[in-house]
Amino acid sequence: MKNIVVLVSGGGTNLQAIIDAQNRGEITNGRITCVISSKADVYALKRAEQNNIPTRVIPRKEYSDVFSYSEAVLTALNEEMADLVVLAGFMTILDEIVTKAYPYKIINVHPALIPSFCGKGYYGLKVHEAVLEYGVKITGATVHFVNEEADAGAIILQGTADVLNDDTPEILQKRVMENVEWKLLPKACALFCNERIEIRNNKAYII
Repeated sequence: MKNIVVLVSGGGTNLQAIIDAQNRGEITNGRITCVISSKADVYALKRAEQNNIPTRVIPRKEYSDVFSYSEAVLTALNEEMADLVVLAGFMTILDEIVTKAYPYKIINVHPALIPSFCGKGYYGLKVHEAVLEYGVKITGATVHFVNEEADAGAIILQGTADVLNDDTPEILQKRVMENVEWKLLPKACALFCNERIEIRNNKAYII
């Protein structure tokens, strides 16, 4: 049974999607063993507590720089004996000491079809604002492994959502989350825990 540690910073809707999938029995060979938040008093922590999942708070504001904060997170991951680390709305940059310690063991969901609308500065509503400004007709979400570059790790899963004429960034964000992110992220967790993701030449293949 693999230990899944989920990192959060806010409301925890993607965390809830994983919890729901776990409760439905869709994630075999793995379970969420800890939720770590970069902020206290966020609703994601309540979601974990309601499902009897242990929590930790490592406040970003208490650390002077990215490296010292990353050291604290890495220590926690090691203590929790994490097999899979899931960034679920985790809004804090981590130093490469974390990604190098957990190669192909950290996954993130990005609210666009990488390599479009990704990289530095593309997060949250900013992604959907850029999608609407550019005028693309299809967007979506990408679950990928996390490496030393922003949104540049091997792609595990992608799904699409239509962009409609009267969309606002908020409406589009909701559609992408509900129809794509909340489905893909638990599926990626299940694939990882069942050892169905194979890495070849820095690309991820579902086997």
